[in-house]
This record gives sequence, C-alpha cells and structure tokens, in this order.
Amino acid sequence: MNEELKFILDSTREEMGNSIKHLEKEYLNIRAGKASPAMLGSVMVEYYGSQTPLSQVANVNTPDGRTISVQPWEKSMLQEIERAILIANLGFNPMNNGESIIINVPALTEERRAQLAKQAKSEAEDAKVGVRNHRREALHEIKKLDVSEDLESNAEIDIQDMTDKHIKKIDDIFSIKEKEIMTV
Repeated sequence: MNEELKFILDSTREEMGNSIKHLEKEYLNIRAGKASPAMLGSVMVEYYGSQTPLSQVANVNTPDGRTISVQPWEKSMLQEIERAILIANLGFNPMNNGESIIINVPALTEERRAQLAKQAKSEAEDAKVGVRNHRREALHEIKKLDVSEDLESNAEIDIQDMTDKHIKKIDDIFSIKEKEIMTV
C-alpha cells in the first residue's frame, strides 16, 4: 500500500478515536445522580496567583453515593475552594466545616434526567459529526493522491468501515450513558 495512503488511514483512525475520547470526557461532566470526583473536574482554584485544577490543591473523594468530600492540602485554601465551586456554577452548594468542604449531590428529578439524557444525545451527535468530518477530510485527501483506482476504492471502503465502527461505538457509549442517567 502507498505510504501516503497508509498515513491518511492511520491519522483518520486516530482522529476518529479522539472524537470518541472527547465524548467520554464530556460524559464525565454529565452527572447521573451518583456522586463522583469527576463532577468537580472543571473547577479551577486561584492558587498563589494562578488558576489551578481543584485536584492539584485538594483531595477529592466520595465517601458515599450522594456526597463529595474536598480535603484541601492547605487549610488556608478552604474559602478559595468553596468560592471556586460556586463560581463553576455546577449547581452544588458546598458546605465548609472548617476541615473540609462537603457537597451533597441532590437526587435527580425526572425532568432533570430527561434534560441530561438530551444533553448526552447532543454530545453523541456532535461526536458523530466529528467522525463524519474526519471521513470527508480523508476522502478528500485520497482524491488528491496519484494512486490507482483500485487502491483509492479500497481506501474509501476502509474509511467507510472505520466510520461505521466509530459511529456504532458512539451509539453504544450513548446508550450506556442514557441508561445510567435514566436509572433511579
């Protein structure tokens, strides 16, 4: 197989894989009722003049399915962490007990579950659009190459197979997430 063609196929496979990784990362931010340290993954704390991820200034864990505990490594950071959680606008109400910050994760209402499922579906659709865009770009690059029609045709078939597999994986990931969200 032509080296350029191989490179296009490999890079397309990697880019489609990145679309799936991005979807999985986005799904970590969609909470499904159970408390998880990942829910605070987007929180940035002012630490000695720079924005720092919460996980780098505190230990974040879940003592049970409804509670997130944030234990700062420096007690002086308690107010700053509490403020950062409020600013992140995640819908949490942090409680500072002088030692750590406790967040009670409220149970999801049926309406909120439906909203989250809709959001998850939207993220899945965005990932599919990304995969299809990578397919279109790869097909465009293949057309530019000076290769035989057979090689070109085989590469197009390979790219379509790759696209179908990635779209199916996205659908599978979505159905798992939807089930997780809708389970009370």
